[in-house]
Amino acid sequence: MAVPNGGLITETNEEYYVGQKVYDLGAAETLTRFPTSFNTNLTDGVAGEYPRNYYLQTSNDNGVTWVTVASEVITATTNQVISGTNAVPVPLGPSIMVRVALFVTAAQNNYGGYQYITISDIVNNFLVAYVGAGKLISSVKRTDVIFHAKRGLQEFSYDTLKSVNSIELTIPGSLSLPIPQDYVNYVRMSWIDSLGVKHIIYPANNLTINPVQSPQQDSTGELTQDGNGTNIQLDSQTESQWNTNNTNNITGIFNSNQVNQGYDWWGYGQGYAWGYGGYFGQRYGLDPTITQGNGWFTISERTNSFAFSSNLANQLVVIEYVSDGLAYGENSRVPKLAEDAMYAHLVYSIMSTRANQPEYAVRRWKQERYAKLRNAKIRLSNLKLDELTQVMRGKSKMIKN
Repeated sequence: MAVPNGGLITETNEEYYVGQKVYDLGAAETLTRFPTSFNTNLTDGVAGEYPRNYYLQTSNDNGVTWVTVASEVITATTNQVISGTNAVPVPLGPSIMVRVALFVTAAQNNYGGYQYITISDIVNNFLVAYVGAGKLISSVKRTDVIFHAKRGLQEFSYDTLKSVNSIELTIPGSLSLPIPQDYVNYVRMSWIDSLGVKHIIYPANNLTINPVQSPQQDSTGELTQDGNGTNIQLDSQTESQWNTNNTNNITGIFNSNQVNQGYDWWGYGQGYAWGYGGYFGQRYGLDPTITQGNGWFTISERTNSFAFSSNLANQLVVIEYVSDGLAYGENSRVPKLAEDAMYAHLVYSIMSTRANQPEYAVRRWKQERYAKLRNAKIRLSNLKLDELTQVMRGKSKMIKN
């Protein structure tokens, strides 16, 4: 499919789905530049850090076989592949084809990108539609619009936009994982079983704590300092005891091999003859808030990391967290369903921070911002009738005592 004239889609189907661009040349034609419309920028990579994300190939049998061009003659500039001084060594033949192909992962990174609009495009659109002679805002600096757009994206990300990120990690023996780079607040922690099913890990704020300071003390209890007069810090004893405890002593979940612990869970019932009677974890007086076997996590402000309970060592976990959406500057993306709310936010933010603005106008745009943000939240909640119907079917299930 050709790129529509003046449309919003710039990539061809071949570039979007396959991640390649093919040029069909005549026998006498020679190209030294191969422009593309990939939304993914071409890069030659950095030695020792990450590789080049494209390659150049030629074919003289209508694409049946391809020969990779030597990498030393390729340079990527503004999504154009430029050959060396001797041009691309295109083999002679009746039909010559040259292909620029992205690595598959680079092409897939752009899948679904049409549902978003970048902050840069929002700023440009706002300056065209709302700023100028005879328009709502007579003049405003682009830097001011960028500032308010970024602040709006931050606020929208916390409770409106699809800004929940997730990362899959394995908990090491240290029971500690670093906080992700773009982390603002956590949404959910889960460990993953062998079936790929997630199990919620709960915060242990009401059980333990990660002290910010753990200073050394002498025999009289006085704090000790180093040669610079700074308190000497030790490893936290609280964290050490928490990391080495048996979580069964907190949850009350015991197994049948622990019969000598003095707990009365044996009896006759559920088809057992004076054996394990199905009372696993059901002793009288257990606190439902801690009677669970999924483990706990805490957040250490001292090490800026997540700490997990000892029963989660070597488990696969998924950390879901909120980001503010600004990790990538003006390339940060906003769902198109919230685009109108972003324009209303920009108008209100600019007018409310200017002197001598009519109060009724500021109040009007405050209400406009609220209404459009509410509409965006409803749209992005992604409620589907069929999915709600499926959930409600469980309401007809009889619960037996």
